[in-house]
Amino acid sequence: MALSRSAQSDLLLVVVTLVAAVSWIFSKEAILLMPPVMFMAVRFLLAALCLLLFSATHLKRLTFSLLRRSLIVGAFFGLAMTSWVMGLATGETMGEGAFLTSLGVILVPVVARLAFKETPPLATWLALPVAATGLALLSLQHGFRLAPSQGYYLAAATLFACFYTLNTRATNADESTQRTPVHPLAMTTILMFVATLVTGVASWFLEAAVWPQVQVSQALILWVLASAVIGTAMRFLMQTYAQSLSQSTNGAVILVLEPIWVALFSAFWFAERLSALQLFGCSFILLALLINRWNDITTGIKKWKP
Repeated sequence: MALSRSAQSDLLLVVVTLVAAVSWIFSKEAILLMPPVMFMAVRFLLAALCLLLFSATHLKRLTFSLLRRSLIVGAFFGLAMTSWVMGLATGETMGEGAFLTSLGVILVPVVARLAFKETPPLATWLALPVAATGLALLSLQHGFRLAPSQGYYLAAATLFACFYTLNTRATNADESTQRTPVHPLAMTTILMFVATLVTGVASWFLEAAVWPQVQVSQALILWVLASAVIGTAMRFLMQTYAQSLSQSTNGAVILVLEPIWVALFSAFWFAERLSALQLFGCSFILLALLINRWNDITTGIKKWKP
């Protein structure tokens, strides 16, 4: 039996979470060998050039309105990724960072409400205080204040919520307003080019002094290429295509799996361990993500009942 578009979207997003989690490993290895924001600029440029080989036809069909919409989405994406990599560079544990970044999933309905007057589900309002409790527990690790890495991750979460909301609307047709969607391949290519510009400018202001000190090695090339091709081009193309299959912004909550994979992979690859306080804080955030997803979870259980 053929899967519905919504089911295809959900399955693709699950694969996206796995690829995204592996990408954390690629990125962490790369920024140990070069400045973090510079790495992002190189990563996105390579991914953009790779995607350009397949998206030229779709890019030519873009109207000015569609191009403007795509550039706005790309700007939020570039800023989000800049904040994210700064968190990765300054943080001690990727698992904590992944859970903090995942708060963007809970913020998606809030952003949709503020920007487009969409009504958030009750589950969102129930999840927010639970997420805040988790954040408070994590801040206790540093004397009830946010560490710099936590601030970067929270900024990234907010920007990712804006990005996901705008991206979903831009890549979906709207019959009520006869809005034409942006093709997923064209959108992903534009995202990569705009992110290259944003991170390149940021690196110029923050890291230009250390650019000459970067030593190109076989290991660096390997991690950058893996990040660009697998963790960026393939991952975001799949994510954008998955979003184009479903008009529901709540599909973003499937990304709840990403921080779990990251915590597991980082424990295996870097032997990272979360403290008891971090485990409690991350557990509350995970609980908030599950509460936010509760309607979909119960619907799925009823659907699969024998």
